[in-house]
Amino acid sequence: MEAKLVAERREATGKGAARRLRARGRVPGILYGHGVEPIPISVGSLDLLHLFHASHGATMLVDLVVDGESHLAIPREVQRDHIHARFVHVDFLAVRRDERVRLSVEVHETGESPGVKAGGVIEHHLREVEVECLPTDVPEEILADLSSLQIGDMLRVGDLVPPKGVAILTDPEAPVISIITPAALRTEVDLTMPGAEAPAAEAPAPSAAEVAPAEEAPSEGGGGA
Repeated sequence: MEAKLVAERREATGKGAARRLRARGRVPGILYGHGVEPIPISVGSLDLLHLFHASHGATMLVDLVVDGESHLAIPREVQRDHIHARFVHVDFLAVRRDERVRLSVEVHETGESPGVKAGGVIEHHLREVEVECLPTDVPEEILADLSSLQIGDMLRVGDLVPPKGVAILTDPEAPVISIITPAALRTEVDLTMPGAEAPAAEAPAPSAAEVAPAEEAPSEGGGGA
């Protein structure tokens, strides 16, 4: 996916200048990468919002125009202030169409797990993986197929099928998703297994006759008989 975004070069840097930019409805950022000296920039907050809304949060190629010059770039390190619902900072990585790049892509589930239908629960171990590909081949997501997972099964990185032209660099043995038994159900099963010990019964309280009389405490005055 590719979109166009116009940015302005910013001369002033630092926290104070960044606050003033945000007060004007702009987001400070930087453009860096292949064949580009780092350029401090700012983009309109609404323009950035529309850009990410159109991509549904997926990684995308951006035709970033700075001072009339176009740069092919990928948004990286997007910082958000979720309390005030605004962007704080954004980095753009300049790339070339004929040069492979490395970046992280989110993993999304697909298919229905028989283990979940049987009462299991999905446990996530990894939400994204590192991939390498040409900028024009950057996938929006990597799919994790759950349709064959039973309770106790685990999907690893090596089980993921990347799109054509994309190589997954994350350790193939790294776990991605497991189907587990809910904790409450696991406890119940453990107690019903052969050899499991039942909780010890509470000892009965002693009768009054079995309680030895306590020694009488001395009076506060301390006087003897």
